[in-house]
Amino acid sequence: MVQQVTSGIKISVVTNFEGSFYKNYKMQYAFGYTVTIENQSKDSVQLYARHWEILDALNNVETVIGEGVVGKKPVLKPGESHTYTSGCLLTSPFGAMQGHYNMVNFTTTRKFQVTIPTFKLSATFAIN
Repeated sequence: MVQQVTSGIKISVVTNFEGSFYKNYKMQYAFGYTVTIENQSKDSVQLYARHWEILDALNNVETVIGEGVVGKKPVLKPGESHTYTSGCLLTSPFGAMQGHYNMVNFTTTRKFQVTIPTFKLSATFAIN
């Protein structure tokens, strides 16, 4: 598990290898990740957008930018958390993800970014 706190918002990420398969004559490696977003600040906040960089061991980089997370824009009061699970495909058995969430503080109306700590993706068969 990796964790990081930015502006009172704690991000925790756990990953798992889901398996591999062929798609369009290429080997694909499927990874899942579960993210918990915990509001440790004194203000209510809302996550409204995400920005991911997905890197594989072959130096391929995929950027994913979009609204919310898995179709939701969670509002978190102080002490609340939101957990979701998603996944990605890589063309190598190793990689990493990093990025940030765009959030708004409802008390100050200030928009801010919360860093998603870099986390590694590793196929279990490739770990020694």
